[in-house]
Amino acid sequence: MEHYETMEQLREEVLQCQRCGLCQGRHNVVFGTGNPHAGVLFVGEGPGEQEDLRGEPFVGRSGQLLDKMLDYVGLSRQNDFFIANMVKCRPPQNRDPSKDEVAMCMDWLRSQSRLIAPRIIVCLGRIAAISLIDPGFKVTRQHGQFYEKSGILFMGTYHPAALLRYPSNKAAAMEDLTALRAKMEELGLK
Repeated sequence: MEHYETMEQLREEVLQCQRCGLCQGRHNVVFGTGNPHAGVLFVGEGPGEQEDLRGEPFVGRSGQLLDKMLDYVGLSRQNDFFIANMVKCRPPQNRDPSKDEVAMCMDWLRSQSRLIAPRIIVCLGRIAAISLIDPGFKVTRQHGQFYEKSGILFMGTYHPAALLRYPSNKAAAMEDLTALRAKMEELGLK
């Protein structure tokens, strides 16, 4: 893994990535956005159609829902966290990224994490949670719980796209975001 001094230097490198086949169908690399000094990193699975077209994570319907939910608990992506994905290019037909695709992109995410130095990493959905917390992670059973790994707190919660499909889980996801805000306040991140 190369050592990048700045987020911009890393971003320039990621924009040129050709490590896996996902690069062939992309419109844009979706590097990530937000406050890289906030101490909180949100990680989703991969860009969807709108994200691929705009080059930004969580800008489609699920991103709009996420923003509304965050606003409700007094958090914003501009101020309170940086948001990225496991893979930086859109998988065809919005399928889950393969283990090989995630593995090819993992160094990019590790470099982002090293530069951000988060105190908390929030995994949005199953793909991020099984990759970063535990291969056996079950979002429906373990969402909202904090796990400490190498001095970083990890939490898995529902992916906003899943909440659009199963709105009955929104209340649980809101409890997770409320718990996140409380933990951020406890750690002096808010």
